[in-house]
Amino acid sequence: MSEARAAARAIDALRRGWPIAIAPGEGTLHLLAIETADDGRLAAFDAAGEADILISAARAATLKLANQRDAAEPRRPVTIARTAWLDLPAAIALADPARDLATPLKGPFRAIPTMNEAAATAALELARLAGLLPAFFVRTAGAPEVTLTPDDIAAYDDSAGLAVAARARLPVEASEHAEIVAFRSRQDATEHVALILGTPDGSAPLVRLHSECLTGDVLGSLKCDCGPQLHAALDKIAASWGILLYLRQEGRGIGLINKLRAYSLQDQGFDTVDANLRLGFAIDARDFGVAAKMLDLLGQPRVRLLTNNPEKVAQLEAHGITVIERVPHSLPANPHNARYLDTKRDRTGHQL
Repeated sequence: MSEARAAARAIDALRRGWPIAIAPGEGTLHLLAIETADDGRLAAFDAAGEADILISAARAATLKLANQRDAAEPRRPVTIARTAWLDLPAAIALADPARDLATPLKGPFRAIPTMNEAAATAALELARLAGLLPAFFVRTAGAPEVTLTPDDIAAYDDSAGLAVAARARLPVEASEHAEIVAFRSRQDATEHVALILGTPDGSAPLVRLHSECLTGDVLGSLKCDCGPQLHAALDKIAASWGILLYLRQEGRGIGLINKLRAYSLQDQGFDTVDANLRLGFAIDARDFGVAAKMLDLLGQPRVRLLTNNPEKVAQLEAHGITVIERVPHSLPANPHNARYLDTKRDRTGHQL
């Protein structure tokens, strides 16, 4: 079994509520995702009710089990000792900060040393890749659906296996002279798309990296600026020639459901940065190495990048793409996304 295949099987198991194990290291960790567990699965996994709970440092800080320095390192794992009253409903409330107002936590909770921290850290990353909350029941024995290693997870989330899958002419509103190119990764089966607008003329293309946003791109959400940015980018690119890379990295890499949980936290008063951290994720979990690989496959090593985000420039250049110019891409705010845009400027370095 290939490394990426092991991770793919583990992700499928987590989504279905089946147990997995991560080894080797300082003892194998057997894990059951809290979000997809039910009473029957939990009883099969932990008949004695002794499994501890693994969460992120950011979530642990909310529960007063870690300090704010630790909370700034969301991939750091924290283990909570199991108690008699910490049943499945309590564990679900513990895992999901979006429920904090509706389901006040009892406590107190007690942090204990995390066994095999490398495996525990990998488990939190695997939850993100699965689109689940980074929270598990954890024990040292069991009958897992699949056993994998941290290296397997790293192999799964690697853009090296990306390849062109199909291409076709696609007239669009912004330009009748457009071609769509679909890419698929052999590792994780994710499909990304490039839309080439205009006719390549040997100059560096104007390129926009646009991360998928169902709520903004399709449903017209006013909470973000994704939809307007997408359509404005297409118009700007069509004015010369260039490429829109549509990346399947919903919610800054945490997935649609977790993004909606972040929206719920924003409704409670947290900005987009703190919402992601409280959920146990990085501020921005996207990997723009996949965009660099797409540009390489399209034969475009030099680009003009349409962005306000310096991190996109840095990541492309780190992966061998030369950004000869950063072209600003600012749009006016609305009453629903003004705070979101302020947060992007003040806390994530966007040059608005």
